[in-house]
Amino acid sequence: MRLFVSVDLPDGLASAVADLQAEFEDASGLSFTDPKQAHLTLKFLGDVEAACLPELEAELAAAVDESEIAPFDACFEGLGVFPEMEYITVVWLGVSAGGDELQRLHETIEDRTTAMGFEPEPHEFTPHVTLARMDHAGGKELVQEVVRERDPTVGESRVEAVRLTESRLEREGPVYETVASFALG
Repeated sequence: MRLFVSVDLPDGLASAVADLQAEFEDASGLSFTDPKQAHLTLKFLGDVEAACLPELEAELAAAVDESEIAPFDACFEGLGVFPEMEYITVVWLGVSAGGDELQRLHETIEDRTTAMGFEPEPHEFTPHVTLARMDHAGGKELVQEVVRERDPTVGESRVEAVRLTESRLEREGPVYETVASFALG
């Protein structure tokens, strides 16, 4: 099973995510994520044997408890890119309010999963929702322009749980399914 740990955006924000993605539609080289599947990844785990699920779920539940994070409001706004403006591979939507809570959740989940043998994150954690991936640099200038000039607010969401999510790669794109959910607080 290909798994990751996430906070999902509510369905009510999907149209605002789609509207924001539309600002990049003339940029060649971008492949957009499905706005109905918009989420913030706290930890990508990769391929996991089904036999490991009970231990993984127990460790994730312990990590969420250890974080001592109660349900909170997150505000999704601002734009950014990875790894840098001159070489873009990902265009993302940022987080303002709620960023500290997401950082703490990431840290406790990272500690527990790396202790289990999962690979540590190679980069510093930046809370974000992936809007698009850049396959080639044909539309780089337009992406740079929109990211520099726009500071959009997509909306707010109450974060009440963290999810263990399975990603199945289908011909039409990835299909996500919740494996387990861990309530905050």
